[in-house]
Amino acid sequence: MRYAQYQTKFILQNPQLWLLGIGTCLVTIHLSWISKNSSSESFLIHIIFLIFVCSSIKEKYYNLNLESGAISSCLGFLLVTLVFLIHIIQLNYGGLVPFYPLISGFGLVLLASDFKGLKQYQTELLALFGLTSHTLLSIFGFGGNIALLTAKFANSVLWYTGFKVARSGLQIILPTGNITVYPPCAGMNVIVNLWSLGLLFTLVFNLNWKQKILVPMVAAIIGFVGNGVRVALMAILFAQGNKQAFEYWHEGNGSFVFAMISALIFGCFCWVLLSKNQRKNQNTMEC
Repeated sequence: MRYAQYQTKFILQNPQLWLLGIGTCLVTIHLSWISKNSSSESFLIHIIFLIFVCSSIKEKYYNLNLESGAISSCLGFLLVTLVFLIHIIQLNYGGLVPFYPLISGFGLVLLASDFKGLKQYQTELLALFGLTSHTLLSIFGFGGNIALLTAKFANSVLWYTGFKVARSGLQIILPTGNITVYPPCAGMNVIVNLWSLGLLFTLVFNLNWKQKILVPMVAAIIGFVGNGVRVALMAILFAQGNKQAFEYWHEGNGSFVFAMISALIFGCFCWVLLSKNQRKNQNTMEC
């Protein structure tokens, strides 16, 4: 009985455990919502980002200043409570959905370390901002503009590879058939997912500011080019009357093949970049 009372007293007097419990609940609730309302790729991106945030805080836990004032604690409590209430009562505040991770993280930071301690968590808050941007781009992805660019790119690929092709708006026209590049087929999900991984890469590894700008841009370009090639292939297959192969690359497992190839190419780019930086650092040390 005394041991149980001691445990209860220890938990009540240990704010770190409260923060850990609140953070765990927020992460669980958010991932549960994402798993029900987003694609499996988006769910995986959220898991990767949140693992990075948790591991990053764990690494520097003993160096954190965990002191918070009354005003910041109240504001942090209100932000965290807002997220809990929206999820529990299921209020229809769809416009706030992309900001849940950032709101939750900001609220926990205020509860833990006051406004003065925000700088301690700048990497983690940037990661949560990237996760928010990922969700925003996924929901409001400007699919129409990307679809037009994808149609133009696929048309150029076919033309340069020797096919007699024309384009009218979103339509790619071949002599024996034509396809229309609708926004859902424009590859916005692949582009956003790779862009998000590129952003996370810049947070994990020590890069200069030019590389931090370059990496997410290269990730998005690789995703766009990969999907554009897929669209060009589908246009050829449809024009040839091979509807089974067309459906495979359109909605079947083939649509994931190009996403995996794009991710692999981006991974190779990151490996080359890190190797280059490592050689440069070694040369600097030798000098």
